[in-house]
Amino acid sequence: MERSARADALVRAILSLADASLRASYVASIGRSWDVTAFAHALDVICERAEQAEAPPREALLAVVDALNGEGMEEIVQRLREQAAGESLLALERLVRMPVRSSPPPPRRPEPVREGRDGAMTLGQRKSLARRPNRDTLARLLGDPHPDVIRRVLRNPRLTEDDVVRVAAKRPSYAAVLAELARSTKWSHRPRVRMALVMNPSTPPEIAARIAGLLLRPELELVAHSPAVAASVRAICFEHLARRPPVDQAGQGGRIH
Repeated sequence: MERSARADALVRAILSLADASLRASYVASIGRSWDVTAFAHALDVICERAEQAEAPPREALLAVVDALNGEGMEEIVQRLREQAAGESLLALERLVRMPVRSSPPPPRRPEPVREGRDGAMTLGQRKSLARRPNRDTLARLLGDPHPDVIRRVLRNPRLTEDDVVRVAAKRPSYAAVLAELARSTKWSHRPRVRMALVMNPSTPPEIAARIAGLLLRPELELVAHSPAVAASVRAICFEHLARRPPVDQAGQGGRIH
C-alpha cells in the first residue's frame, strides 16, 4: 500500500474510535503488528500533515503521542527512531527524537519511606487512599513520589484540572510522576496540563518533545523562548514553528483536546 494511502487508512481507523484510551491502544497494537517500515512511513505522513494544521491528522497525532508515551513502547519508539534516521523521515524524527539536556537539573530522588514504621503509610495503603473521594487525602497524595499512587490519584473523581496543573508544574519534580501524568488521556489532553508538562524541566525530554508536536503556534512560541526548557526541546519547538502555516491560513483549525 502506498504510504499516503496507508496513512489515510490509519487516520480513519483512529478517528472511528470515540474513546481516547481506545485510540491510543489501537495505535500501540498497530505499532506491534505492522512492519516497522510501513508504520514509520505512515506516521511520517501523519506528522507532516499535522504540522500543516490539517484537522484529521492533528487529531490522529494525539492518539499517536498517547501510544508512544505509553508503558512498554520504548522498543517500538527506538525502532521508529532508527527508521526515521535511516530514511530521513524528518517529520517522524521530530516526533521520536531523544533530546539531550544541555545542563540537567540535579535528579530528585524520592525520600525513603519507612514502610509501616512509626505511623508511615505503606505503598499499598497510599494506593488505597488515592481512590477515596476526599479532598484532604488528595491534597496529601498529590505530592507522592510513587507513580503507582499518582496513577490512582489521577482517576479520583474529585480531582480537578487545577490540581493536575499544580502537579505538572511542580519544580523540582519526579520524572516518573510526570511521565505517568503524560500517559493520562483524561488529563494530558488539557491544554494547560500539556503546557505545564512541556515547560517543566523535570519532564523526561523525549516525552516533552513528543507533546511539543501537539502545541499550537502561540504555545510553541512560549516554550521556544523559555530559558527553563531544555535547549533541545526548544529547538524542536522552533522547527515546528518553521513548518506551521501562517496564522491567517491556519485559521481556527481546531485545538487538539
